[in-house]
Amino acid sequence: MVRNLASEFQTRIEMRQIGVRDEAKIMADYGDCGQPICCATFLSKMPPVSMKMAKLQRSTLDPTKISGRCGRLKCCLRYEFDTYEQLAEELPPVGAQILTKDGRATVLAQDILSQQLVVRTEDKRRIMLAADRVVSITKMPPPQSAGGHHKSGAGHKSGPRQKSRDSGNH
Repeated sequence: MVRNLASEFQTRIEMRQIGVRDEAKIMADYGDCGQPICCATFLSKMPPVSMKMAKLQRSTLDPTKISGRCGRLKCCLRYEFDTYEQLAEELPPVGAQILTKDGRATVLAQDILSQQLVVRTEDKRRIMLAADRVVSITKMPPPQSAGGHHKSGAGHKSGPRQKSRDSGNH
């Protein structure tokens, strides 16, 4: 094919193989969000994207919904990951016992973007609580066994600092 083209146009022809992300960057126009695709507008490098990033952002884990135009995990998962990770570090971890302005409670869940916690109070009520209502962390949860996905709060501003088990494995 290259020889036929070269003889037809009387010039040197080179064919190069490109990856699926590079192809999408050239061919695609808009992503599912309605915005121009990230890789064609502002992402100059194509950093690796992992399922860990989707899990932290509590995205659906359905590959058909978190895959971009190239068929791989969406670049925006990587782009937003650092923000989610930073915000998660500011929250007490799930299982931590905390002291709030209204009394003691145990963290049941985190809403990372809104910086809120679902807690169980001493009188067994489940309530949503803004993270800035936490006075201190009184007891950290025990570390999970190998393979667990324990995400430490790595030191709410009033609580003790503890390094995440999976820090450095980004």
